[in-house]
Amino acid sequence: MNALVTGSTSGIGLGIAQRLAAKGVNVMLNGFGTPEQIEAAKQSVAAYGVKVGYHGADLTKVAEVEDLVKSTEQLFGQVDVLVNNAGIQHVSPVESFDPAKWDAVIAINLSAAFHTTRLVLPGMQARNWGRIVNIASAHGLVASANKSAYVAAKHGIVGLTKVVALENAKTGITCNAVCPGWVLTPLVQAQVDARAVREGVSVEEAKVGLLSEKQPSQEFVTPEQLGGLVVFLCSDDAQEVRGVAWNMDGGWVAQ
Repeated sequence: MNALVTGSTSGIGLGIAQRLAAKGVNVMLNGFGTPEQIEAAKQSVAAYGVKVGYHGADLTKVAEVEDLVKSTEQLFGQVDVLVNNAGIQHVSPVESFDPAKWDAVIAINLSAAFHTTRLVLPGMQARNWGRIVNIASAHGLVASANKSAYVAAKHGIVGLTKVVALENAKTGITCNAVCPGWVLTPLVQAQVDARAVREGVSVEEAKVGLLSEKQPSQEFVTPEQLGGLVVFLCSDDAQEVRGVAWNMDGGWVAQ
């Protein structure tokens, strides 16, 4: 089996790629980073004995997304699993939100997922099997102030997920969304560390302060846990899980 995972050189995407590789899935990585970081990511996935590729497509550019999918098909023969994970964030009130930032968030968080999906679907339909998993967010189900582009994009991803699932409901292709809450990635850890310094508290206190605003469990979701859910959604046991937005958020949306 072969997978394309966007935004997979670090954080959530890399955790998902590693869990897929642990199940014997070949993986095409995509994302930014230094040559050393990219090589380390590749090696961490290849350690499971699978074939690993890397493509540095800029997902804001349709031609590069098209080349990413084409290159994956050339390397592996076909794309069986597509995980749309790549995302960026910008925080600002609507009235002062930079239009260029809006366009970039929508392009990477939403439009790129549309383009990868439209490109892999014909092959999946010809083989009557495929798994598309979109990494949305708790913000695909509820909103937070000052995150208009991100919330709009993630709500859009949930809607796109449902449409693709319905259009392929009588086939062996499923499409589902995963909606994480706060996830402990290097970027979030840096936010926690900065908060601890700013407020003059311990890192643990800063973590609780951050999580208590949204996440009742007061524990982070991990990339590995999200990878485990993606592996399930790609399994035969999940054949009739179609068009869901599955939140893994420590109780965020339950409030």
